[in-house]
Amino acid sequence: MTQSIRAGECVLKEIDEREASRNPAAPFTTSTLQQEASNKLGFSVKKTMLIAQQLYEGNFEIPDYSGGLITYMRTDSVTLSKEALAMANEVIEKRFGNEFTLEKPRSFRNRTKNAQEAHEAIRPVNLEILPDQVIPHLERDQGRLYGLIWKRTLATQMKAAKIARTTFRINAGEKSEYQFEAKGQQILFPGFLKVYMDSSSDAQSVLGEKDLLLPRVEQGQRLPLKDLNAEQLFTKPPPRYSEASLVKKLESQGIGRPSTFAPTISTIQNRGYVELLEDKRLKPTDMGEVVTDFLTNHFNEIVNLGFTAKIERNFDRIARGEEGWMDMMEGFYHPFHGRIEEKKETVTRDEAVKRRVLGSDPDSGKPVSVSIGRYGPMVQIGTREDVEKPRFASLPKGSSLTEITLEEALECFKLPRTLGENEDGEEIQANIGRFGPYVRIGKEFFSLPKDLGPMDVELDQALEIIREGREAKAKKTLHQFGEIQVLNGRYGPYIKKGKDNYRIPKGTDAESLDEETCLQIIKDNPPTGKRRGRAKKGS
Repeated sequence: MTQSIRAGECVLKEIDEREASRNPAAPFTTSTLQQEASNKLGFSVKKTMLIAQQLYEGNFEIPDYSGGLITYMRTDSVTLSKEALAMANEVIEKRFGNEFTLEKPRSFRNRTKNAQEAHEAIRPVNLEILPDQVIPHLERDQGRLYGLIWKRTLATQMKAAKIARTTFRINAGEKSEYQFEAKGQQILFPGFLKVYMDSSSDAQSVLGEKDLLLPRVEQGQRLPLKDLNAEQLFTKPPPRYSEASLVKKLESQGIGRPSTFAPTISTIQNRGYVELLEDKRLKPTDMGEVVTDFLTNHFNEIVNLGFTAKIERNFDRIARGEEGWMDMMEGFYHPFHGRIEEKKETVTRDEAVKRRVLGSDPDSGKPVSVSIGRYGPMVQIGTREDVEKPRFASLPKGSSLTEITLEEALECFKLPRTLGENEDGEEIQANIGRFGPYVRIGKEFFSLPKDLGPMDVELDQALEIIREGREAKAKKTLHQFGEIQVLNGRYGPYIKKGKDNYRIPKGTDAESLDEETCLQIIKDNPPTGKRRGRAKKGS
């Protein structure tokens, strides 16, 4: 092929020029906000909802302003109120000129299955509050998310962008047996893209596509061959879901609601069913695969997409008063309970945990197997029927139940591994726990970095990890009053007592808190994520 092309000539056979319009996307719903924040800002679904909640509740301090900056963030509606539409038109005309405004407001059709549309789309409360005006008073990520929502809302009511697209079809080779295409585009009118442009960008770059302006040539003209590269490409498997693409898939199947997308994504990660890779893709873990196989094999009618979507529709009917919740629950519970009792009798423990026997322990002669335990993948020497209790060890992160060898499994029983002592004579060990590999000194635990395992880490490396961990902990702890701590968190200072966290009221200096003030804050406020129960009225 390359020889024929080099020996022949390249001729511009056809020029295809077309003008196209590009319309803006619909206003944000919960789902599309989560997807866009993931794609554009790198936010997790959980982080997006946390920051949106702060913008809605007004968790910030802006001079001469009180209240939230955006409307309610749990919605599946793409509709804007008449007030918002009128406000958008005014702001567009002031900032960009009359040529960017619409003659009548643009409306959008909701494509989400079972959309309830109880609230309008996510938008700024007041579009005249520009991102540049409030960003100096917001945390960095709050400002970025507000800017994303403000631009999207304004763009929905601006004219479409006009784009000229050109395609060159080129014949090449000694007999013109090979055909190539070159594509280019040029912005004729930026339209809604104008809102995404800043001083460092132009409309062409905002398109998000490769900028290629084709040269002026005539049809039939011979084109000089400057370079020729041949590259073999292979079909790639479908990409793994990211948090954003999984939300999109759930929504397209009619599964979940705006209020449940983020908790669902968090739950499958917290339970260890999937892990988040460095490229932000979700990969099933051994635990996730075992649980999925078990449920699919024994409770297929419960985990199929149709059942879940049907339950969502039933919930909607109950909310509208068209169905009683007791009837719905009885129809589900009795068959489900019967199935559980049946499986208790017919499914063995080894089948449930996907036990795989690797061989025998050379020292004891007992079987060595891997399976899923309460805290994840584990290796076991012996069986529960033995007089002597079996020995257990966690599998290292990255190990697979289906691929691990007998030799690799036996290595796990060399843990905990004693590395040595520090200057004070305290013993330092390396091991694997529920949350991954770590080093331990006394009652303190410090996670190992991704590139170090418990069998690789040396004493000097462990000492450095401990030193850095203690320094970070010292910076995090502002005060310690027995079981009460005042800590510096990711989103600012807070109070911790036991397993509960408490917000520090606005205007309170965390550095100056004393034990009495902390106790009063704990008394007056519910822990984060919990609500105070209502007092029962006396009879």
